[in-house]
Amino acid sequence: MTNSETFRPAISLVATANKRSAVLELARQAETLGFSGIACPSLGAAMAFCVSLAHATNTIKFWTSIQPIYYSHAIEMGNTAAHIHEISNKRFSLGLGVSHGPVISRLGATTATPLADIKNYLETMRSHERFSGELPPIYLAALRNKMLDLATEISQGAIWANAALSNITQQLSRVKAPSDKDLFFANMVPTVISDDISAAQAIHRKTLVGYVSLPNYRNYWRSCGYDEQIDAFEKILESPNKETRSGEIIAAMDNQWLNDCTISGDSDTVREALWSWSQAGVLPIAVMSSTSGGQAKAVAELFAAYAN
Repeated sequence: MTNSETFRPAISLVATANKRSAVLELARQAETLGFSGIACPSLGAAMAFCVSLAHATNTIKFWTSIQPIYYSHAIEMGNTAAHIHEISNKRFSLGLGVSHGPVISRLGATTATPLADIKNYLETMRSHERFSGELPPIYLAALRNKMLDLATEISQGAIWANAALSNITQQLSRVKAPSDKDLFFANMVPTVISDDISAAQAIHRKTLVGYVSLPNYRNYWRSCGYDEQIDAFEKILESPNKETRSGEIIAAMDNQWLNDCTISGDSDTVREALWSWSQAGVLPIAVMSSTSGGQAKAVAELFAAYAN
């Protein structure tokens, strides 16, 4: 077997309403099949899901990816994280971030000082550790270099989402952590296993429309060298016709940019692409979608790709 066949990525699982028990079963299967970990996005009540994972699994590591800091006070977050860390026999890690502008606006918070906010949040958690108990490893959501630098300074690692493989080595070259500090790096990679590349890419295009609307993502992709692509997006976003905006953004998505940030193809192609991320020094987190079903079908397709 090749390295790409023996390597197991991490997998993103969302504990959606009325399907939480079924998702826990997927987590147990991921553990049995030797996957590298389970990432728990905030849209699925991530902290509660992680409590369940601590009891429903035995060996696999898991983490939030990411839990927005504005969802709960730092002391309460520290209490909950320390609890999961202890109950899971130290298999849990806490991914934290400032999330995105629209989410923060709904919460009545501000993103004016994201670096200071997250630094203060960690300081508050750690100042309470004598009461909460030992905190788990903490990772910060990172896209651009300033947050990556902060992550390597005050936490144990960084988690990207929709990152460009072509740029990740350049970003990691900035890391100057002490040799005795074992840093964790991971990226949430939208992934579709299908022989129909066009259909798979169509799913990715729909997925990325929302991210294109966020300035922090556009600034990140621009820093990766995709100036023309981002110029095209921003021209569309400036248009007053909001009804046709999504379709125009999808039509403007260049395949080179899309394939740099997502993975599409048959099982062999997907395994090789996930392996490439690991060889760049970043654990890939497969965020699965399917051309013929929902999360359960998509995850089953990933499991089948590594079954032999």
